[in-house]
Amino acid sequence: MSINLKNKQEIVKEYGKNEKDTGSSAVQVAMMTQKISELTEHLKSNKKDFATKRGLLMMVGKRKRLLAYIKSQNLDEYRELIKKLGIRG
Repeated sequence: MSINLKNKQEIVKEYGKNEKDTGSSAVQVAMMTQKISELTEHLKSNKKDFATKRGLLMMVGKRKRLLAYIKSQNLDEYRELIKKLGIRG
């Protein structure tokens, strides 16, 4: 269910400023988006898994706050990020 090391490195390489940039907001949002899509697939087959549903909702809220922060800092970066990830529309 979690992101394996290979996928994590690919996400960091694509969205980060360098190979070791795991803490920037864009990388965090990209990793959360990956986890959210995995949890969504899990919940489609396990409808009564309420603990996972709660975790998913908390993760969506945190991603929303990070996106709001990115939007307040740099609007062009925000637009590019949501376009790359395919969220919000």
